[in-house]
Amino acid sequence: MKKYLTILAWAALVPLAGTADAVSEPEPLARWEADRSVVLDAGGVRLSDFHWMARPVVVFADSPADPQYQTQIQLLTDRIDELAERDVVVIVDTDPEAQTELRTKLRPRGFMLVLIGKDGGVKFRKPLPWDVREISRSIDKIPLRQQEIRDRR
Repeated sequence: MKKYLTILAWAALVPLAGTADAVSEPEPLARWEADRSVVLDAGGVRLSDFHWMARPVVVFADSPADPQYQTQIQLLTDRIDELAERDVVVIVDTDPEAQTELRTKLRPRGFMLVLIGKDGGVKFRKPLPWDVREISRSIDKIPLRQQEIRDRR
């Protein structure tokens, strides 16, 4: 019920957009920095928002009912704290009709998992769900991540 009321309240503010009185939704980076366990929807997300700040893991599917998508989200959310340690932001896109910036740039076909580095480059694409252990190992092999580990000691 609370979410429904929030949506109604937000819809009431839409006509105010562009005025000094408008209340805007926090930017994706600010939302993630406030709560690193948040899973962001791809709508309105730009990869440049996270450049040098986070490693986006983008999960694509043609529908939220896709069994591979559901498995992947469960794997990610069960161990989201391990991903947060590696500055990972989880972004989902389950609406091919929306043609988000991420979908246009990464061009998935059905289910796809993509890791983007802090430098904005694609580190890997996977056609099947991966668990957090596999993702973490791949991230830990990236030279920038190795440098981050050394700097934290």
